[in-house]
Order: sequence, then structure tokens, then C-alpha cells
Amino acid sequence: MTKILIEDLQHILIHTESLWDEMNEKRIFITGGTGFFGCWLLESFTYIVEQLKLSAQAVILTRNPEKFKQKCPHLFHHPALEFHQGDICDFPFPKGEFSHLIHAGTSTNAKLYQNNQLGMLNEIIEGTRRTLELAKVSGVKKYLLTSSGAVYGKQPNTMSHIPETYQGSPDTCNISSSYGEGKRVSELLCTLSHQQYGIETKIARCFAFVGAYLPLNLHFAIGNFIRDAIEGKTIKVQGDGTPLRSYLYASDLMIWLWTILFKGKSCFPYNVGSDQAISISELAKVVAEICSPTTDIHIGEAPLDSEISERYIPSVQRAYLELELKQKNDLKMSIKKFIDSQTEINYEYYR
Repeated sequence: MTKILIEDLQHILIHTESLWDEMNEKRIFITGGTGFFGCWLLESFTYIVEQLKLSAQAVILTRNPEKFKQKCPHLFHHPALEFHQGDICDFPFPKGEFSHLIHAGTSTNAKLYQNNQLGMLNEIIEGTRRTLELAKVSGVKKYLLTSSGAVYGKQPNTMSHIPETYQGSPDTCNISSSYGEGKRVSELLCTLSHQQYGIETKIARCFAFVGAYLPLNLHFAIGNFIRDAIEGKTIKVQGDGTPLRSYLYASDLMIWLWTILFKGKSCFPYNVGSDQAISISELAKVVAEICSPTTDIHIGEAPLDSEISERYIPSVQRAYLELELKQKNDLKMSIKKFIDSQTEINYEYYR
């Protein structure tokens, strides 16, 4: 295990240690366990189980166990983990009871669904429906849905930080709204399951993140910038670079997700992310400064002075006030740790 990852896992343990007693002698079912969120969930789960000497098991749904074995052999062979093969929409239910369930199994690969938005919508809704059915029949008490800030639709330019109380929504006549609308329906399904079956359904509306296991070859700007800088290429900024984003480091993300699962209120969404805004062009400069100061940056379009920057920044006051959650790693530290981790994990896998 890498030095950086051990430090991050220790960080997660320190800030969640008091929550884990309820997992002793229990089983948790996790979807999306082989993706970015999933790898961190499994790393933190196995580390904490070992450190606290808990008798706990996680069963992870995956379409391709062998592929994950090649990606993360240390996790695949861990005795606290069991891999269950199947598709998120119709997987066979594993035997036995579960006390907890984390549903993080939605693809965020925009390229994969670029020409199949209907497929994305169906997968999101049916995956949530299937996992809620498993929760009902297997005795799950606490269920966490990793939803998305996309449920709000376009953030108003006059709103600096978008709160959970905002009643906006994606444009239903725009096919690119499939992801956000799917998450909205998923949240409603969670609320209905709580009402009908008493399952404690927790909702984490996730924004943007950075850390080891983040793919460098998809549509995530920060991953693309870091890949280009590592490879000595020009960092290419699509558009004019003015949109504002924010990034939460992966170990902080895990503290927030585990805390929401164990302590969050049911049907009471929590924004999960950083409230520290940065423009895409400034982000490219920070990546270059940390990774390779001589790296060139190319911005595709000149900004228009008359336009207000497009934003995607959460308010995280609810998470802070209700659960005492806050960002521990600033952006520069997060990027530095991510870049350093690329020399320690299987970088080629994520290119």
C-alpha cells in the first residue's frame, strides 16, 4: 500500500472512528465498488476493519470481477471483501442479510452514453430500484444513495453557492439532462422506500472531486489537466476557461459519505463537495504550477466580458451544521497528493 494512501486512510479513520461500532458483525452491500468512489470505499472499509479489528464484510457488485482483480489485486483478495457478479439493473440477489447498503453504481462516463442518453436514464433509475428492492428483502437498515449536484439543473448566475433547498431542476426537453433527471427519480424512489418500508435512506448530492483512482481519460477537467502535465503535453482548456468549479479531496469525500451513511437524516439530502470556487483556467495554472511549471496552457476561446461565469459550486452549510463535516485538504494539497499518487499506483490503467 502506498505511503500517500496510508496517510489518507489514517485521516479517514481519525475522523470516523466513533461511527464504526455499528458495523461490527454486520455486512454491507456496495454497488459501484470498482470505480473512483468505489475504490476509496473499499480501501477505507478494509483499512478501518483491520485497524479496529471489526468482524465485518462487504459484498461488492461488479460486472467483471476479473478486470477488477487486475486493477486492484490487493483489494480483490482481501478477506473482508466478496465480489458478486451482475449488472446493476438486474443482478441476482446475494444470499443472506445486510445491515447497510451504498449505491454508488452509476456510470459517470459521459462519452459512453453520449449517443445513448435513454440508456443512461434507464440504468440510473433501474439500478436504484433494484438496490432498494434488495434493501427491502435483505433487512437493510441504512441505505446511502450517491446522487449528484446535477439534480439542481443549471445553477443561477446570481447564486454563488447552491443550497439543498434550491428547487431548480434540469431542462426536461434537453437530452443532456438524462443524468440529473435519473438522479432526481432515484432520490424520489428513496423517499418512497423510506415511507413504505422504513429503510433509512440517506442522500449525498455529490459535486466534483480529485484523488487517486480518478480516471485521467474521461471528461473530468482536472484529470485531463493532470494527465497532460504528467506526460509533458500542453494543457488544453476547452472553451474560455471561465466556468467555476470546486474540488473535494477523496479522503474528505470518504469521511463525508461514511458519516452520512451512519449519522445522516433520512430523505434529507446533503451536498457533498468543496465550496471553494476556482475557474477552469485558474485550475489549469495551479496544476501546471504544481506538476510542471514549464507546461504550456492553451485556452480554446477568448472570454466574453459581458458574460457572467457559469457556476457549479455547492453550499455545504447543511453538512457542516448537521454533521460537523468540513473540507480538510485544500485544493493545492489535493492536487499535489493526486499527482504524487500517480507514481505509486498503476497510472497506466487510468490513462
